[in-house]
Amino acid sequence: MADTLIHPNWARPPIGITEGFSLEMTAKDEASLRDAAPLIPAETPVAITFLPGEDVGARVAATVAVRELGFEPMPHFSARRITSEDDFEGYLKAVVERAGVTRAFIVAGDPPAPVGPYFDTSALIATGAFERSGIRAIGIGGHPEGHPNMTVEQCWQVLEMKVGDIAARGMAPLIVTQFGFDPDAFLAWLKELRARGIDVPVRIGVPGPAGIKRLLSFAARCGVGASTAVLKKYGISVASLLGSAGPDKLVDAFATGLGPEHGRVRLHFYPFGGLVKTLEWIHAYNRRHGIDRT
Repeated sequence: MADTLIHPNWARPPIGITEGFSLEMTAKDEASLRDAAPLIPAETPVAITFLPGEDVGARVAATVAVRELGFEPMPHFSARRITSEDDFEGYLKAVVERAGVTRAFIVAGDPPAPVGPYFDTSALIATGAFERSGIRAIGIGGHPEGHPNMTVEQCWQVLEMKVGDIAARGMAPLIVTQFGFDPDAFLAWLKELRARGIDVPVRIGVPGPAGIKRLLSFAARCGVGASTAVLKKYGISVASLLGSAGPDKLVDAFATGLGPEHGRVRLHFYPFGGLVKTLEWIHAYNRRHGIDRT
C-alpha cells in the first residue's frame, strides 16, 4: 500500500484529529527537540528545514538526532539554494547513510534565481538522485491560499505534474500545505484537490501556539491570508496584538469539517512558539477531547 511508504501511521485510522501529526524544526532546534522528545510519539515524522546561512553539518546533525530519538526524519531540499550537484548529492548521501532517511521534502526556495543548477523542485526530481539513494517518499508543497508567483490554475497544473513525476519514479507523493488561519480555505482546497483526481495523502499546515505578533510576522513573510475576518475565525482580534494565540478553533474546525470527500488528511505543526510549547498544546488539546493516549 502506497500510504505506508509515506509513514506506517497512515495505515492506522486516526483516533482524534491530532493522531499521526508531524512536526517541523530547524537545525538550531536540536536541543529543543531533545527537550520535547518525551512528548512526541515514536515514529513521528519530523521535517528539518533548509534555511539560508545554515551549516550543512548542523542540518545533518539535526537529522541524525531525529532518528536517534526514535522519530522519522524528513529533511528539506531547497532547490534554488543548492549550489551544485555535489552539494545536492553530498547532502542526500549524508542524511541517508547517517540517519537512515527514506523520506524527503522538496521546495523551490525563496531566491528568485538559483545559486546553482536547480531552478525548481522538478529539476531535483528529474536528477533521479532520490530514487537511486533509496528515498521512498517525496513531500511537496501545497498552497490552499494560492502562490505569489503563479495563477491558481498554474498551481494546480504544477502540483499534478509533480505528483505524477514522483509516482512514475516509484516513490510515494505526499502534499504538505503552507500553514494558514482559515479552515474554510483549506477544506475547499482539499475538495477541489480530490475533484481534480489528485488522491494522495495531505498534511495540513497548522501554526503552533505563539505570540500574536510572531504569528502575523510569519504570515506576512509566507504570504498567508490574515484579513480581519480570517483572524477572527482563528481567534485573534486585531484590536489587541498582545499575548499569544493557539490553533484551538482551527483544529476544532478540521475535526468537525473533514469528511470522506477530503481524502486522507493529517496535521503538520509549524512550532513558531517552540517545539515544547507546541507539544504541550497538542497534549492539552487531546486531554480536553478525551483522546490523549499518554
